Amino acid sequence: MEPLKAAMKLCCGGAGFARKNLEKFWKGDGLIMQTLLVYKDSYSELTKAALEVLRNPDATMQWYIIPIFLIFIYIVSKELSEGHVQAVLAGAALWLVDIWNEIWNSYICAVSGHAPVWGTPPGSVEGVGLAGQSSAFNILIGYNIEISIMFFIMGIASCLLLPKDKKAKILGINNRVFYACVMTTLAVCVECFLNYANVLTWEWSFWQRSCPWILWIIGYLPFFSAAYYTYDRPTVKQSLKAVGCFAALDVVGIIVGICLNWI
Repeated sequence: MEPLKAAMKLCCGGAGFARKNLEKFWKGDGLIMQTLLVYKDSYSELTKAALEVLRNPDATMQWYIIPIFLIFIYIVSKELSEGHVQAVLAGAALWLVDIWNEIWNSYICAVSGHAPVWGTPPGSVEGVGLAGQSSAFNILIGYNIEISIMFFIMGIASCLLLPKDKKAKILGINNRVFYACVMTTLAVCVECFLNYANVLTWEWSFWQRSCPWILWIIGYLPFFSAAYYTYDRPTVKQSLKAVGCFAALDVVGIIVGICLNWI
């Protein structure tokens, strides 16, 4: 326990140092920070609504999440029983890389004081037309339990599509690159539809349906790249190491976020 306490103290100390310096920078004339924080301390109505239900199961919990979770357990158990261990680890890798994106999305919301890059507000916000159904549980400002389960399953499914020969080509393109691009494109199309349906909200001008290439490069291509990298490791042990690295990055991000009250 002593090494763990020491690590926590070190992380919190570093986070405190970062916060003090960030506050100093904010008080200065830094152009980049001023651009990012142009809406400082003016949370949008959508963000306020999302913060009200953030990690608040009393306000959001629904029964449907229980059978969905059981379906998730069934899928993972079945794949493991059939020997698809690396496919499950690839699913975990995609899931963990998405969590990293969700962490920095929360950072932007907290630092800007305006809004996350993407948000998952409740289905009813006064003065804003949103789809009526809310999430059963909002984990982070733009991340709910349904998204979490979906990404893990998507990682597994995308790897089960892959040919056994990782050097085989489709239309002259390496099949891993081909499937990463196809799956990324499909995922971006779905995300754009969710935004169109007002289930997923985007409030920054650089993250809109008019510039989907940003979602393509930042939002999804790294997910499938991480999944396929993990899946193609020569041994299960090496796949586990890859997952461990992604998990370690998330743990650091979460600890820093907690210390700074950014998540």
